[in-house]
Amino acid sequence: MWLPIFGLLIGIAFGLLTDLRIPEEYSNYLSIAVLAALDTLCGGIRAQLQDAYDELVFVSGFFFNIVLAASLAFLGVHLGVDLYLAAVFAFGVRLFQNIAVIRRILLSKWADSRKKTEKI
Repeated sequence: MWLPIFGLLIGIAFGLLTDLRIPEEYSNYLSIAVLAALDTLCGGIRAQLQDAYDELVFVSGFFFNIVLAASLAFLGVHLGVDLYLAAVFAFGVRLFQNIAVIRRILLSKWADSRKKTEKI
């Protein structure tokens, strides 16, 4: 579980310490890549909490999601259609679903630990 959190901290530190500017024509690609990365991160946290985490699945899913989303955006630009919105919708829905499951798991664990302390 430390790998996703470590990667997130490195990314945040890199973003805050540099003055890197992304050209406007790449903003759709970057927004989709960030959304895909956040979706994969939440999926990894969810898998860890459910004792189903596999590092190979996490890393392959991370890169596959980003490549798929960027490919949709690229195809959409060449067709003149905003296909990147399909990826934004899909990753957004999955992100909120993963966050909801994480919240339920954490609340369940908190309630169980609270019941154990009340019995003592």
